[in-house]
Amino acid sequence: MAEQYDDIPAIALEWHRSGKGAVLATVVETWGSAPRPVGSQLVISGAGEIQGSVSGGCVEGATVLEAMEALEDGESRLLTYGVSDDEAFAVGLACGGTIRVLVEPVGRAVPEDMLAELVAKRAAREPVGYVVDLDDWARRLVGVDTVPERFRADRSGVEEDGRSFVAVHNPPLRMVIVGAVHIAQALVPMARLAGYDPLIIDPRGAFAQEHRFPGEDIREDYPDEVLPDYGLDARTAVVTLSHDPKIDDPAIEAALRSKCFYIGSLGSKRTHAKRVDRLTERGFSAEEIARIHAPVGLDIGAKSPAEIAVSAMAQITQVLRQG
Repeated sequence: MAEQYDDIPAIALEWHRSGKGAVLATVVETWGSAPRPVGSQLVISGAGEIQGSVSGGCVEGATVLEAMEALEDGESRLLTYGVSDDEAFAVGLACGGTIRVLVEPVGRAVPEDMLAELVAKRAAREPVGYVVDLDDWARRLVGVDTVPERFRADRSGVEEDGRSFVAVHNPPLRMVIVGAVHIAQALVPMARLAGYDPLIIDPRGAFAQEHRFPGEDIREDYPDEVLPDYGLDARTAVVTLSHDPKIDDPAIEAALRSKCFYIGSLGSKRTHAKRVDRLTERGFSAEEIARIHAPVGLDIGAKSPAEIAVSAMAQITQVLRQG
């Protein structure tokens, strides 16, 4: 589940529309061991309510004071804070650093309709970038094609010319795991640690058991019954592990028809050759079929289910970050 600060734009819009007033504070640059990464956000209401974080507690108080002034004068400001070693140690860091925070009142600086569009795109799982010119405060929303490397790396930041800041709003990562097998039991917690929200699909009741995947979303059904409503997109990885074509193939076909960024399938080269034949008969081209990583995972000599899960997670990360 996404953390609360991931909903900051929606909270800011709600507070603004309720009449409380809202100010967005965003980390735009860091040096040293900064408590929170670039792109982290804090929202402050006119009533003094806050959600999110820009520093883990080091400079929130000063930022709130600046936000209140921004509500009064309607002006954006770019603030620079030094975080001392003592302050950093208090929030679990070995040493301090410096952060720059962009403070923007909603309505008078950030247009309400622009913020509403940003919130809507996030809700629809559509990647969107928010760009602010730090010289004249001009703002615009951009798509993936404008700054593709930033979206691929999930990297908000100030552009090289120092003039503009780009906040990348990517949908949360998801992973569809088909086949609730032993490898899946190792892969699911790894995926969680890496920031993915997993979905496990297996029509076999003996495998699709809650005690095997405590607290996870498990669907005891075939992929073609689940995936149409789920909606595969460019922030989703699909991994098929059942080793049963009746279960794996529908998921692979759905993935090939989607923009999901990764498709990996368990099985030997011989097994994959048979899979290629089946998919070719189903009308898929050689180029489409080449999207499948099979055998799944990086070739690290993995033997055990846990090692295979490590190799799969590494390959998924490689494809996400490097293409």
